[in-house]
Amino acid sequence: MVNGKNKKIQKLVKIPSTTVARLPLYLRCLKNIQDEKTSLVSSFELARLSGHNAAQLRKDLSYLGEFGTRGVGYEVDELVRQISKWLGTASVRSVAVVGAGHLGQALCNYHAFINKGFKISALYDNDKDKVGKKVGEIDVKHISQLASGVLDGPIDIGVIAVPARAAQDVATQMVEAGVKSILNFAPAKIKVRKGICVRNLDFSTQLQIIGFHLASVEHGLTSECCD
Repeated sequence: MVNGKNKKIQKLVKIPSTTVARLPLYLRCLKNIQDEKTSLVSSFELARLSGHNAAQLRKDLSYLGEFGTRGVGYEVDELVRQISKWLGTASVRSVAVVGAGHLGQALCNYHAFINKGFKISALYDNDKDKVGKKVGEIDVKHISQLASGVLDGPIDIGVIAVPARAAQDVATQMVEAGVKSILNFAPAKIKVRKGICVRNLDFSTQLQIIGFHLASVEHGLTSECCD
């Protein structure tokens, strides 16, 4: 017999990745609704705002639990709380960036992250001309401090913003320092041990995909490029 706790664990594992990818969009729309001081929203309205159909939205939300009342809709505040909890942003997550170049500095200067539940707490580099300087309110530290596990506090997410040739070494140092989740901006595939969550985001690849869709339209072909 499976107890209730195990049922919840199994349900979490079975949530499709496509559903997880849509949750941040639902949350963003819900927060916009909150700003308008609206307390209830229908599945049709939330689906319209997010660009998805109501049936898909209801199915996505059903993975998280029982929400909403037929004929009434969803309580906005409660749905924001639940989605935030499942996305792991109900409390602020600490982020460390490795690479104090243009991208790393831009990420550190983007203050809207805190409103999404993330705070960039540390910035590392191996360039002696950058180490010791400030980017916004963050001191640039030498990468050796990360490699030796010298962290000011627990880091939830590590961000790799270095050239491709250095990405694997940085990823290895992050794992050794106890980082459990990595967002990789470098155009290189990194290998880490099982249990470490890695998301790869290659700007050049994304631009090439968009270029493909533009070329398709120019050649009179039908092409869907929206998420």
